[in-house]
Amino acid sequence: MSFEIGLITFGELTADPATGQLPEPHQHLRRVIELAEVADQAGLDVIGVGEHHRSDFVATAPPMVLAAMAERTRRIRLTSAVTVLSSDDPVRVWEQFATLDLLSSGRAEIVAGRGSYTESFPLFGYDLADYADLFREKLDLLLRIRETNPLTWSDGRFRPPLREADIAPRSLQRELPIWVGVGGTPTSAVETGARGLPVMLGVLLGTVGSHSRIVDLYRLAAERAGRDPATLRVGLGVQGHVGRTSAEARRTMYPHFTAGFRDNNHKRGEGFVLSPEKFDAFTGPQGALVVGSAQEVIDKVAAYHEVYGISRLLLHVGFGGMPQARILESVERLATEVAPVLRRELAVPTVTYAGATDRR
Repeated sequence: MSFEIGLITFGELTADPATGQLPEPHQHLRRVIELAEVADQAGLDVIGVGEHHRSDFVATAPPMVLAAMAERTRRIRLTSAVTVLSSDDPVRVWEQFATLDLLSSGRAEIVAGRGSYTESFPLFGYDLADYADLFREKLDLLLRIRETNPLTWSDGRFRPPLREADIAPRSLQRELPIWVGVGGTPTSAVETGARGLPVMLGVLLGTVGSHSRIVDLYRLAAERAGRDPATLRVGLGVQGHVGRTSAEARRTMYPHFTAGFRDNNHKRGEGFVLSPEKFDAFTGPQGALVVGSAQEVIDKVAAYHEVYGISRLLLHVGFGGMPQARILESVERLATEVAPVLRRELAVPTVTYAGATDRR
């Protein structure tokens, strides 16, 4: 199995740092679809769309965005990044992504998460006090739906029981891949490892090794549950930009990255200031961000691979309203200059893991 490389987009609406102008939502959605089309043509493996329920994001309904991408692409895998499962209905999530799987000829995936942006909880009538219990129950149900149809289920307290429920359609893939998105919470990592599910690690700032304990706990929990940790996949989602040179990459990314954190961060209204000096530290050899020339990006991803044993990298490109031309240039470099080297040098053994069918 090849090392997989792809993209993440949130579809955030950020004011241009130079002009203060916000992009029009309908135009920005077309740019998001174009991003998938270019990534597919360039040969990247995966594209993920994040879910956020605020007016400064256009991707409040990722399955619809992914379905539009499916019609403009042929090969690239299509995933959420993440589906905020805690505030959604697992039956509806399954229906949407199984439909996407049929539309895309078997390219759909789900990354289920608790959500660091919590606006969806009051919006859909959920109490944040139930944050962890909601996710556990709904993930249990989503996995049962994937396994069994018709389904009888009465193990929860947040939705009515199901009795011989016919939940359709069924996915084209034998098992529609379900990953779990994990940030810096040890409990999330332990529970995911115990279930034997692949984990998508979200890294924001900090250092390359700042989440090593999380992955160690994930693998230890898998081992204690009688699973072989070597068969479980670890993916990484991290922000970055591939430039022509190191200086050009940092110069392009900095104003937009800081604008995005100021305007679109999960604690909206609290403000965010990132000095050039701190940005340089986060983009340096030990910093979390994957920014620089193609060779720098290769080196940084290799460093992440050494620490975490990752088999998938999803680069969050263009955060903070970067011009589309600059984003697409970065994508082309990622696909043509970075990906071939990483696939060759970081090849991973073929594995069987819960929720996936190896289609390569």
